[in-house]
Amino acid sequence: MDTPTGPMAARQGKEPPHLAVPPIVNSLTDCHTIGMRLGEFEFTEPLPTLKEPHVLAVLKPWIDVGNVGSLGLGRIERHLGATEVGKLARPGRYYDFTRYRPRSIRNKGVREYIIPNTIIRTAIREDAPDLVFMHLMEPHNYGEDYTDSVLELLTTLGVKRYSLVGAMYDMVPHTRPLLVSGGSRHPSSEEEYRSVKVSPSDYQGPTSITYLINQQAESLGIETRTFVVHLPQYFQVDEDYTGTARLMEVLCRLYNLPNRLIDRPRGTQQYEALENIVKDTSEVSSLLARLEERYDREQQEEPGSPSQPSALSPGIEDFLREINEGFDPPSQT
Repeated sequence: MDTPTGPMAARQGKEPPHLAVPPIVNSLTDCHTIGMRLGEFEFTEPLPTLKEPHVLAVLKPWIDVGNVGSLGLGRIERHLGATEVGKLARPGRYYDFTRYRPRSIRNKGVREYIIPNTIIRTAIREDAPDLVFMHLMEPHNYGEDYTDSVLELLTTLGVKRYSLVGAMYDMVPHTRPLLVSGGSRHPSSEEEYRSVKVSPSDYQGPTSITYLINQQAESLGIETRTFVVHLPQYFQVDEDYTGTARLMEVLCRLYNLPNRLIDRPRGTQQYEALENIVKDTSEVSSLLARLEERYDREQQEEPGSPSQPSALSPGIEDFLREINEGFDPPSQT
């Protein structure tokens, strides 16, 4: 039987264990590394000393359509030379491996197995804040325990801010600057959101159990932010470079990162390929015109004024239903 840890353990009157564990055996290489446990996570020692760290987290597959969040974090990690420091000790407790499939690869003639996991990386910078990158995967089991363990990790690392970044599909045109929405309970967020042109989110609907991390982090004194890029629903690709560039505009501004990480030309080239689709498909062409009209009108309205989006024609609504029929965010394979 699993022993509760972190906030869950505190609720049951138990101290959260921060236990040194025996050497961890890497099943692929039979190498031994010295590790430690923080809740459900295992870390290599010693843990880095971080200066007022901020977390940038991406959640797959729920809010990472077009791999926008993953691509964005990857660019920053490579630029800063981030290193992997931790991951779930037993990912099978939380993940169904028939839905997140392990992968078999050959590396220099040797067969290796990659097991889906939540990965933690850190980057030390000259000036605060240092950055912690969390590649979260939505749990299939024990969701509350999973969020408790992430919260325990945030408090142990002394995290000052937790930001969830990614993208979602929306009824927006690819011919206009992509919108970014966000949310926060912290009083200072409003001015910050304005500075990076992020609008308040009015989303209502299905969500993820991991949003408990955002809710409970505030009660622990950790600021939270959300930055979600809105992608055109009629153009769904594995890697959306325009969406990634828009997210990078926000993150580069907030963390004083070089503009070369934004890479707009690659996204422009990708979206230009849409023109042939628009020309050859009357439903898409008609839809695009309506979306452009709606976008332009809403961007001209005063902040806070009620929006009255025009109704879409029955033909376009049928077309959109066909796009969405049976659509689920792509699972990890």
